[in-house]
Amino acid sequence: MDVDWEEHGWERLGDGVGRRRLPGWDATVGLVLGERAVLLYDTGSTLKEGAELRAQVEALTGGRRVTHIALSHPHFDHVLGTAVFAGAEVYGAVGLRELMRREGDALRVDAERQGVDAREAEAAADVLVAPHHEVSGEWTLDLGGRQVLLANVGPGHSAHDLALFVTGTPEVVFCGDLVEESGEPQAGPDALPSRWPDALDRLLRVGGEAAVYVPGHGAVVDAAFVRRQRDELARRFSVA
Repeated sequence: MDVDWEEHGWERLGDGVGRRRLPGWDATVGLVLGERAVLLYDTGSTLKEGAELRAQVEALTGGRRVTHIALSHPHFDHVLGTAVFAGAEVYGAVGLRELMRREGDALRVDAERQGVDAREAEAAADVLVAPHHEVSGEWTLDLGGRQVLLANVGPGHSAHDLALFVTGTPEVVFCGDLVEESGEPQAGPDALPSRWPDALDRLLRVGGEAAVYVPGHGAVVDAAFVRRQRDELARRFSVA
């Protein structure tokens, strides 16, 4: 697929696969292009950021629209831009739909606490989009000439961690905040530290040694980095 990722501020990871590191919290948004469908992994922290992503995707692809969205986990910097992608089918880990419907105001409060303008946070929370489809194990999507795998590998960083595995050379694994490179992995009140190392073991089993791993924040890493972070988390939280 002849796409000039860098011209539009994106990082090319493989044929038809790229990502953008958003300003502010350095959160990653992933993009996978198929012949019939366009999948976005996470949507940014505000409707404005989501609209910017939408415009960038359309510029990258000659006007194609996002048809599928996978949400890595329910934190404001990864989900509050979803509403601008009208008509997209939204996927999340099992239980995420009810959580987002129940705790939309908590997302707004957290966004404001972290520095998002109060009006922007409220606007996004008012039109918060919960997943249409929930993944309890694995779910394969055919984007046309390319299959991707959504895998509920958590809990860990949150109770609803969804990874994205993209076939190709190399295989690309979008990890969400199960993996972080730009700082120590953050364990907030909804983290399950005792389960986190097991989640990374599952991530590695599906991705394998040769895959490129894309953290929720920071630079792309390899399997060895993920394994080291798994061991550090096990020591940090006294998990065998």
